[in-house]
Amino acid sequence: MTNFSVEAILRDACGTEFTGAVARIELGGRVVFERAYGATRADELARPVYCDSLFDLASLTKLFVSTVALHAVASGVLQLDAPLAQILTEWRDTDRERITLRMLLAHTSGMDSGADYRRILNENVERFALNAPLLARPGERVIYSDLGFIALGVALERARRASLQALASLIFPSPLRFRPSALRRPDIPATEDDGWRGRVQGVVHDEKAYLMGGSAGHAGLFGTAADVAALTETYLSAVRPGGAPPVGSVLLPLSLAREAIDEQAGDPVLRRGLGWALKTNDGNSCGRLMDRSSFGHTGFVGTCLWADPARDLQGVLLTNALYFGRDTAPEPSPTLRQRFYEAMVEDFSR
Repeated sequence: MTNFSVEAILRDACGTEFTGAVARIELGGRVVFERAYGATRADELARPVYCDSLFDLASLTKLFVSTVALHAVASGVLQLDAPLAQILTEWRDTDRERITLRMLLAHTSGMDSGADYRRILNENVERFALNAPLLARPGERVIYSDLGFIALGVALERARRASLQALASLIFPSPLRFRPSALRRPDIPATEDDGWRGRVQGVVHDEKAYLMGGSAGHAGLFGTAADVAALTETYLSAVRPGGAPPVGSVLLPLSLAREAIDEQAGDPVLRRGLGWALKTNDGNSCGRLMDRSSFGHTGFVGTCLWADPARDLQGVLLTNALYFGRDTAPEPSPTLRQRFYEAMVEDFSR
């Protein structure tokens, strides 16, 4: 076996920073590295993790939902810069009536980042999200917002008259699921022992999505590293010379895919595309070496992906880092992520 730095990093982290992981790296649209590590749990119920294991994708869900939204734009169902109050009628004659699809995708709607689940246990989460007070005027600044993506999911379901699961199944070729079947759940890496639900496994960790039945615009999807890489390739191929979309990918107009990974809004800490996070500085989860044109996203349970158009390189790292608790890692394994992506660049740059 070739001695890659990424291999050593992930082997060393297995059992201490996660119980199970899958890493997949593609160069020029071709898989150059794919490995599975560890097990679904750290107890007697553990099962091996495989390259095609499903993971709770956490906030990587936002990228798939963003792509559903852009598909609706390409189909003429929605417009990026039209106020969504025509669909989200609760926003009419309020300070939200100017919020557009572009603002939700770029996290500039002014909506709050989220809410402690204990505040909303007895509430309708959808209604709470649509009516929560704004923290800033629409379009004023970047505020990363789960509530904004909950609103986006509601808008898509109303505009397309279909559930998010049905929309995902229509657009994405792989069997992404918001609620995996009971038969698959023991094979899915477990996440946190949260004191409310016990050890979370096979159901979404995110509390707001859980309270919404497991399906929401901000979290809830379960998928494989190959699923995430295929989505990323849709955007990476749009800026590749020739610009031909890969076979089996989501078909978006090249101009719209390129716009999604261009800066829409930002400040020294947060640069945002349409759904995508963009590299700002060496403190990003992608580390020091990836180009400033890089785009990606992270998920709270320990998932992440970053793509570097300058190198035509992308890496997906799915882990269950939250298994060991959020007290020791408020955002799971940021240093692991940085080490992984820096090693990826060193191992696989052309």
